Amino acid sequence: MKFYWSATFFSFLFLAQSMLWSQEEFPKVMAQEGDGIYSLLRRHGISPTKHYNKFVKLNEDDLGEDESLILGRHYLLPDTLETTTVEVRDEGIAYSIFGEDFKRVDVSSNRLDNTVYYLISGHGGPDPGAVENHNGKLIAEDEYAYDVTLRLARELISHGAEVHIIVEDENDGIRDKRILELDTDETVQSKPIPLDHLERLKQRTKAVNNLYVKNSGKYQRLLVTHVDSRGEGTNIDVFFYHHEKSTNGKKLAESIHQTFLRKYKKFQPNRLYNGTFMGRSSLYVVKNTLPAMAYIEIGNIRNKKDQRRILDPDNRQALAKWISEGILLDYESSKTEISK
Repeated sequence: MKFYWSATFFSFLFLAQSMLWSQEEFPKVMAQEGDGIYSLLRRHGISPTKHYNKFVKLNEDDLGEDESLILGRHYLLPDTLETTTVEVRDEGIAYSIFGEDFKRVDVSSNRLDNTVYYLISGHGGPDPGAVENHNGKLIAEDEYAYDVTLRLARELISHGAEVHIIVEDENDGIRDKRILELDTDETVQSKPIPLDHLERLKQRTKAVNNLYVKNSGKYQRLLVTHVDSRGEGTNIDVFFYHHEKSTNGKKLAESIHQTFLRKYKKFQPNRLYNGTFMGRSSLYVVKNTLPAMAYIEIGNIRNKKDQRRILDPDNRQALAKWISEGILLDYESSKTEISK
């Protein structure tokens, strides 16, 4: 006996399977007390670094102020299956610098189209910056500054920016680990980093200034990321410098600072944010680079409380996210001023 299946039946079967796949692809979960996007995704085995923006897109109508979750509300979880590696911007581009797990960058918006950002992470190569012993293992300033810088670059690219990462490490990538292994193979535009301190600063400054001249006429900004080093009893909040004579630099630093103020009020209402922004032109990179810039210190590597901010990968991702939101605020307010 033979069976003949009609096209209508196959269409129905395909539709039913599609509906099932769709339901499985985007399961719903309920926000519990104390949940933020990071903790909710982690609890369900999803990397916030890779899928935060997808989650926000899926659930934008159900989020509170500053992308907060609403207790008891159900949220769709993003599909984590990588279905394509095609190097097409509208479908996401692969950037090897972010590492195998994070190389795919999906487009979130075009809010930073026609902008250029230069990102410098502090120290690197023969200079690890501040080094501290944490539970018997060494942690170094340059590794954590670099990780935050990569995360920031990924955020800016997702909004359409052209990003130049000045200090690079080809084999590190973004690392969702607490302890980041020290190495000395960072380069500046594929060139070894000099041993001499002043020569190191000159090398990265020259790299930025050369690119700035090539991109003349475009909207350009520079972000420098460091981890501070003070006495271990000194707990500091993220703070910012700018060139004291740069109006645009001050505006950029202030925009990021205001974003941090707003975030702390929302997510840590019982904790006063004491981070500052101020002009400081004595720093070589601040004094000698051409683009308007913000110089960011993300915490004190010697302080136990600050170490929680620096070592936790979700905290490093949140730092990058908040900095990027301040950058978006700065750029969009600049466009508004120009249009007036």
